[in-house]
Amino acid sequence: MQYEVTATRRRPRTFDQLSGQEFVVATLKNSLERGQIAHAYLFSGPRGVGKTSAARILAQALNCPSGPTAEPCTDYPGSDEIARGESMDVIEIDGASNTSVNDVREIKEEVLFAPSNARYKIYIIDEVHMLSNSAFNALLKTIEEPPPYIVFIFATTEVHKVPATIRSRCQQFNFRLIPIDVTKQRLAEAAAELGIEAEDDALFWIAKEATGSLRDAYTLFDQVVSFSDGRITLEIIRDKLGLMGLDRMNELAEACAAGDGASALAVADQSLSRGIAVEQMVTELCEYFRNLLFIQHGVTKEAILGYPPERFSERARTAFTQSQLEFAIGLLLGLYRDLRYSLNQRWELELALSRLAALGDYIAPSEIRKEIEALRTGLKSEVPPKARPEGAGFDGPAQAAVMLLDSEQVQQIIAVVKKHKLTLASLLEKVVRWELVDDRLEVVFDAEYPAQGVKDELATVNEAVQTVLDEPLTTAVRVVKLDEGDERRHTDERVEMVRKVFRGEIVGG
Repeated sequence: MQYEVTATRRRPRTFDQLSGQEFVVATLKNSLERGQIAHAYLFSGPRGVGKTSAARILAQALNCPSGPTAEPCTDYPGSDEIARGESMDVIEIDGASNTSVNDVREIKEEVLFAPSNARYKIYIIDEVHMLSNSAFNALLKTIEEPPPYIVFIFATTEVHKVPATIRSRCQQFNFRLIPIDVTKQRLAEAAAELGIEAEDDALFWIAKEATGSLRDAYTLFDQVVSFSDGRITLEIIRDKLGLMGLDRMNELAEACAAGDGASALAVADQSLSRGIAVEQMVTELCEYFRNLLFIQHGVTKEAILGYPPERFSERARTAFTQSQLEFAIGLLLGLYRDLRYSLNQRWELELALSRLAALGDYIAPSEIRKEIEALRTGLKSEVPPKARPEGAGFDGPAQAAVMLLDSEQVQQIIAVVKKHKLTLASLLEKVVRWELVDDRLEVVFDAEYPAQGVKDELATVNEAVQTVLDEPLTTAVRVVKLDEGDERRHTDERVEMVRKVFRGEIVGG
């Protein structure tokens, strides 16, 4: 018996056999049951999800002797020809190779002739987006008002390239990617038909690699069957196709989690020696860290991760923060892009692994900013809102009860005084220290002259202090002699900041 690939052998013949397209199936069935037949359909979606198969099934349903019906029989004359794409009344056209306006003109001439043996003459144009603009324009009138026995079915993987004038004349159906669990079930059925024993993990890997395309899954399945000798296992797939495998990835991730760059490089060397390509290793590494990130976000669905969460190393799952995993994924994605222009792909990979081994030390800029803000908030919460603690006075040991007014409060006091007595305000600007001791504010000078001037106007100063601090304080004046190099002379925060930044000394009064 002639060999037939799985994708062809298992092509669906009825609507119920279409996998993963429940909305499309339900809509087409309802329209057929009600006799609401459109003159043009547009099937769009990714490759290998059933667009052409759905078009052929719809053609069978329209031309069924008992139809149009949602449950077409598959044994009437001409049914097999429609299923194989060989029917005279169901014409399949490849839009990629019939792009010119002349090809469309032939269709316009053919539609004038009624079908020979069927109820409808149906045109299935695959990859319709490949038609030229002139060809699309030539189709407009025919699509909008075709003869009653003509039905157009367009299929495309790039619906955005189909002109809006065409889309507006068609009923549009968007085909979705087929879920991994559905693809895995179809692969299990295909393996059972062939009498092949297949592990669930192996079928799951094939379904995951197909990325939602059932045709791609069947094609990869045929390749795996060819070297599996009647039994499909994940170990065989990994050895024959040059894959890292989850166990080896766990070993590599644990080395990175421990900060052991030597072990990580050793695992990579062993894998490369077994024939695994650098691109393949980078791809699997990126997918692995992506899965760790998903697990941290609480995603445990096997169809997304590819494996049950418990199959991933517990140490790798808990060793890294979200920002560290995001950094690792970005590093690997950038590495994959750079491999094309790399001087040596292996060196690039080894450099990335060395960086991943230090992943535990990585801190995201946003986290640093948050830490700084937290420290600032903590410092502010420790300092009273109207004063700042100071460890020692000018001329004695530490005094726990002594507080300092901050520069903003001092400026406010001087500003209040300046409204009434400008000279007094200028004297207050010579104060070297404002000490708050219990319920008394001591204004400290390092010279007798300004201190005496403030003593004479102490009532005015006291009134300004109470206005700004909103507390019943008494004000006193004190004079302390300081050495010229004593840093305690300079109490203004801004002046002190400038001095520290420039690492110098303040000169002048």
